[in-house]
Amino acid sequence: MGRALLRDALGWGAILWLIGYGLGIVFFFLVPPAVIGWVVMPVGVLVTLWVLIEKVKGPSFGRFAVVAVAWTALAVILDYLFIVKLFKTGGGYYKTDVYLYYASTLLLPLAVGLLKTRHQAAQSQ
Repeated sequence: MGRALLRDALGWGAILWLIGYGLGIVFFFLVPPAVIGWVVMPVGVLVTLWVLIEKVKGPSFGRFAVVAVAWTALAVILDYLFIVKLFKTGGGYYKTDVYLYYASTLLLPLAVGLLKTRHQAAQSQ
């Protein structure tokens, strides 16, 4: 795995997770706990799209697939360690908003990767 792919997959994945984690802590004091995920998600999607469009430069769809899997794995593992275990949320953490967050973490890189690689292919013709 090259340095750029490591940066895109693990570096940006960890940074995006930290942004969401930080926003979750801030919103914990501002909104009811049951809606934190719903408030954080639109911000997270916008930041994620910006990172995918501006920062992740993949030559192939496969690169975006690796990023998608890495980001999703990081999200699941770090959520479990630093939310479920640390705050002892038990099964109360995993609700619709969290599953939608995991799905978007997987699907956004795939969608942007598909669009970017199609655009590159069209430009090269």
